[in-house]
Amino acid sequence: MTDAVDRVVAAAAEHDLVLDVVEYPDGTRTAADAAAAVGCEIGQIVKSLIFAVDDEIVLALTSGANRVDTDALVELAGGEASRRVDADAVRTVTGFAIGGVPPFGHLQPVRAFFDPSLLAYDSVWAAAGTPRHVFPIDPSRLLEITGAAVGDFSDR
Repeated sequence: MTDAVDRVVAAAAEHDLVLDVVEYPDGTRTAADAAAAVGCEIGQIVKSLIFAVDDEIVLALTSGANRVDTDALVELAGGEASRRVDADAVRTVTGFAIGGVPPFGHLQPVRAFFDPSLLAYDSVWAAAGTPRHVFPIDPSRLLEITGAAVGDFSDR
């Protein structure tokens, strides 16, 4: 394992959750890559996307089948404007590189928003700190651990 994966596993343990981390040497950088590697529907992949809403960094936990509607995310977050942040900002806030950002275990607290379509599945898969490592989790448990606000911010 890597230091990044170890941090995610430790963060899960703080919530009495033992992760079954799986490594895919060819990578799971995109939702399509992850779904193909894992053998699940693309909708079961959790994309952990970082945005800036006004001056606040937020996390959008989105189904792999959906895209983020930034206007809807701004409204949900109570802001006025949003933008994607660069790779350096993502690493500074989360401690992880784009493509491997997990839903929890970040260096700094990040307010999170949760795509309700993830709740339609018994199990979803999320990045475990690198583009090669993922883990399955019950979406209700993921929602509980992240403390995310549920809201429809997808642009299907």
